[in-house]
Amino acid sequence: MTGILFEYEDFDFSNIEEELKVVEQCQKLLQQFYIWLQKQDKTPEKASELCYRTDYYLRDYLLDFMQSNLLRYQSGQIRYFGGNWYITHSPEPDIEILNCHLEAITCFYLYLQSLNLISLAELDQIEKETSETEYYRQRIRSFFTILGEGFDVWDMECPLMKE
Repeated sequence: MTGILFEYEDFDFSNIEEELKVVEQCQKLLQQFYIWLQKQDKTPEKASELCYRTDYYLRDYLLDFMQSNLLRYQSGQIRYFGGNWYITHSPEPDIEILNCHLEAITCFYLYLQSLNLISLAELDQIEKETSETEYYRQRIRSFFTILGEGFDVWDMECPLMKE
């Protein structure tokens, strides 16, 4: 099976109709990612789990919340995902579950780099952000200890850095 070739513009959107087309492109990309994962010696079950977690990151976070093109990586976007967004959008944030998401995100960006859709420098930054386990653990712990008006202070410790 020959893979579908993607262009950066395939993931740009400015209205709901374009966003729905981007979601379709994401589904195609995730299907190819699933096949690639199996070629990397992942079992079908593990590949499916990684795709599921990647889909959550792409559609719920990057597309819906960030309104971002998934091929146009922004430094800090994963750090914000793990250190703020995941925590505030999960009923019970858990470091083990977050680590599973971060593993999937790393695999996904490795895949994008294999297609030359992101640079090695971007991949290095992504791997740095996904490996900050202790930082994310501390963010989850401190979230559970927020008292009174403390949320704003907690929130500002990991700001969204949109470019």
